[in-house]
Amino acid sequence: MDNFARYGMTPAPTAQRPLLGLTVLVVEDSRYASEALRLMCLHSGARLRRADSLSAARRHLAIYRPSVALVDMGLPDGSGAELIGELAQMSPRIPTIMGTSADSFAESIAIAAGADAFLLKPHDSLSTFQETILAHLPKDKQFGGPRAINQAEINADLIGFRDDLAHVAELLRRDPTPDVRGYAGQFLAGIAQQAHDETLAMAAQNLVSGKAGEGQLDRVCMLIDDRIEHAPVI
Repeated sequence: MDNFARYGMTPAPTAQRPLLGLTVLVVEDSRYASEALRLMCLHSGARLRRADSLSAARRHLAIYRPSVALVDMGLPDGSGAELIGELAQMSPRIPTIMGTSADSFAESIAIAAGADAFLLKPHDSLSTFQETILAHLPKDKQFGGPRAINQAEINADLIGFRDDLAHVAELLRRDPTPDVRGYAGQFLAGIAQQAHDETLAMAAQNLVSGKAGEGQLDRVCMLIDDRIEHAPVI
């Protein structure tokens, strides 16, 4: 236990770690995207907690209040907009509520639900991550001195990418109902954007739009299998 924790003190942010002292609750079902956000928090000084569903997020929130909540708009047990609406009504309110998605059209839905800001996937720009949070924090939680903009690009390891792909493949082969295809398409679009894989992202969009017939569904599964086979282990 460090001295800050021992005496109940919150460490002050610095120029190099402008989010020091903040706790970020990331509500995200993708391990790959979550790992990128973990690295961003690590570089920024923030503590990260992760929930992979609406129900898991509610269990977290029953115990503590984070400084920032970053909520994916497509979750396995419902829409992130539902949780954002609940967060916006809490008293005391979480200081900064943000939505995230690979779909830019989800921004208006997140803001309408009560989000303060929106982060478009992929999560690879440390400066965008830091600036978006800082712009919507209360003044007393912001670093007040001069701060260099960190242009570092964050690259999560591909273990999470492989795990996410395997999860989508299992969903599509086990129970490819329209609802499952829609969720799997949203999930796949997010990890495809994170990996900058345009071919996979287009295939995912067909699932979301309901345009993927059986032949196209087979092609999506083949693309996923190919990525799993050729993605580096580390």
